[in-house]
Amino acid sequence: MRVVSLVPSWTEFLHDLDVDVVGQTKFCVRPASKFRTLPRIGGTKNVKVQDVLALKPDLVVANREENDKTQVEALMEGLAGGVLLTDVRTVPDAWAAMLQLGERVDRAADARDMVNRIRDAWGEPRAIVGQAGYAVWSSPWMVAGHDTFIHDVMRHWGIGNALDGGTESRYPTTGEDPERGTLAARQWLLPSEPFPFQPKHLPALHAAHPEARFRLVDGEAFSWYGSRMLHVTAHLGEVAEWVAETA
Repeated sequence: MRVVSLVPSWTEFLHDLDVDVVGQTKFCVRPASKFRTLPRIGGTKNVKVQDVLALKPDLVVANREENDKTQVEALMEGLAGGVLLTDVRTVPDAWAAMLQLGERVDRAADARDMVNRIRDAWGEPRAIVGQAGYAVWSSPWMVAGHDTFIHDVMRHWGIGNALDGGTESRYPTTGEDPERGTLAARQWLLPSEPFPFQPKHLPALHAAHPEARFRLVDGEAFSWYGSRMLHVTAHLGEVAEWVAETA
């Protein structure tokens, strides 16, 4: 089966299942060997629809949050029945979608084995040990709200989400200027993606908010589902311990 993946985390999962992935986005960086060699069909938000169709895939894997609705609909029209649109907002959603995807690509047993290994590694949801905000962008300052996979990963590992996006936006812009104004949370997780927070961003934040604590975190650990979930448990546990230190 020829598969094109529009979702970086699903791309890694498909490769781990030894699926014939014939195209992927420029953000599908794992595994590195496939990132260097496979055709790239644009980004997650600007898929080159005609390039995808030219690859003649049997299946295109997309995600409701990561991909553009119009582009996905164009692929659905061009590949009748050939698009799997996933929607992952919780940890159990991720496991269910992995099983569904495994069925579609004739790797049901392998997908089931992967899910069982992840469930064993993650264990039961932890008790909440403290609260933190999770920034997804710097300017404007945007955060992960409560109806997101990021929020549920935090919850599973015992980190309460200090900011509720309400019903207006899953990733609300808070209107805060973190280098000048006040911040709604005292502890902040600053991920490596989608905005690439780096050590160079910390001095200004610390200077403006000496009462707050900031920690750089692996964005993939909080936002990638699929097989990446197997590799991030140590990091998630360490972040939860950091949050708990001054809870």
